[in-house]
Amino acid sequence: YPPNTPEAIMLMLASATVGAVFSSCSSDFGLGGIADRFGQIEPVVLMAADGYRYNGKRQERMPVIRDLAAAMPSVKSVLIVPFLDEAPGLEGIDNAILFDDALTDALTAAEPATGFERMPFNHPLYIMYSSGTTGAPKCIVHGAGGTLLQHIKEHRLHCNSGAGDRVFYFTTCGWMMWNWLVSAIAIRACVVLYEGNPFHPGPERLWQMAADEGINLFGTSAKYIDAIRKSGYRPRDAVDLKALSQICSTGSPLTSDGFEFVAEAVGPEIQLASIAGGTDLISSFVLGCPIRPVYSGEIQVRGLGMAVDVFNDDGQPITGEQGELVCTRPFPSMPVGFWNDPDGSRYRGAYFEHFPGIWRHGDWATLTERGGLVIHGRSDATLNPGGVRIGTSEIYRQVEAFDAVAEALVIGQSVLVDGASDVRVVLFVRMAEGAVLDDDLRRQLCAAIRSGATPRHVPAFILEVADIPRTRSGKITELAVRDVVEGRPIKNTEALANPEALEFFRNRPELST
Repeated sequence: YPPNTPEAIMLMLASATVGAVFSSCSSDFGLGGIADRFGQIEPVVLMAADGYRYNGKRQERMPVIRDLAAAMPSVKSVLIVPFLDEAPGLEGIDNAILFDDALTDALTAAEPATGFERMPFNHPLYIMYSSGTTGAPKCIVHGAGGTLLQHIKEHRLHCNSGAGDRVFYFTTCGWMMWNWLVSAIAIRACVVLYEGNPFHPGPERLWQMAADEGINLFGTSAKYIDAIRKSGYRPRDAVDLKALSQICSTGSPLTSDGFEFVAEAVGPEIQLASIAGGTDLISSFVLGCPIRPVYSGEIQVRGLGMAVDVFNDDGQPITGEQGELVCTRPFPSMPVGFWNDPDGSRYRGAYFEHFPGIWRHGDWATLTERGGLVIHGRSDATLNPGGVRIGTSEIYRQVEAFDAVAEALVIGQSVLVDGASDVRVVLFVRMAEGAVLDDDLRRQLCAAIRSGATPRHVPAFILEVADIPRTRSGKITELAVRDVVEGRPIKNTEALANPEALEFFRNRPELST
């Protein structure tokens, strides 16, 4: 439960050395969110920091740690990393010790480990968590062998990284990209960590770091790239990025505008790899290839050794049409299982029931004629107006090209039309500072969506909101907003970084009929 610090990597490596199981969450989780996760797995050792900084401000964590440790009787030792203060008080926490003191005591009591415990290939290494916005988070168990093989393949072959390269991904310890990033140690790369707001004190922050540290691979999210684009900052005009050879983007589909911005404002010689996979496989299904061309708006290739395809509703493979992203054969980093799922029923239900025996990932995608992939959004968040299923990314791609729109979220609202059930498209926008959502801008947005996507994508309503809810890994939560709009309760707001934003969507009079 630490910030993104070297101590987190040290504890992970120590856990792997002795065959223990490691699990981590972002340090900005509140008590409820962290207890929903760690409470299920009953940890023996808890490591946390006394706090963290965000936007230059101190965020105290000791009261949360006290309550968390008291709520988990399984915890035998609590290691505190001094991040805000040199000697944080440990009062009220049983069996608590400062991290450096624990290392000193351990060295006094015994010799350091000189080798690794030999364990089976599928011995659990990580427990990861689903977002938990629709209920208690699923605890997804990943094995050591499959995780290591998959990550080395992606680092070496898909990213062309090697010994001595400097690899960076903007992530917290609660996102699977942290696990992916730290595996670069296995190829003898140098891992670069960043803790805090990537826009503090300004949009130049991470790019200055990339120049100063000579970063070769820069990993981020599509939303970050779009935010940099809208800020007006152009990295290639401000800093020397001669060491940078690849940018990876994930978290949501990267729009064509994002591709073009990177080529123009960062550098056309840099490989831009939009990647997609997730916590479920702790890696990627589709990602970059250093020896093939990059096409705007398209993910380059399917992962090596991954039988990735796109199926229609009848379970038949399709090309050039939208459908379900699937994997038809086993792969090394499939979960070992779910924690506390002894008969495997929850695991099978999550992936293998829609198409029996076939992994259905939950992404709505198109396989192109040249073998690339376009991700249109989550298949459970696709829109279905008039019975035609369409992805959300086509709408985002058009809307986010408008500088007046800082951010957007689209849902399909269930309605009755002439006594029959239908879905209408509702677009919510958070406006850029000083911008106004008036009828003229609404007409421009609808025209762009109609011409850039299809008439079916045109929203019935375009409504302004002050904020848009996100998970703690930065992903917008379309399903939670749809539930609020349709009057259903949100089961787990602790999974959200800003749950108060849901109130901007509740009981909107425009959507009551």
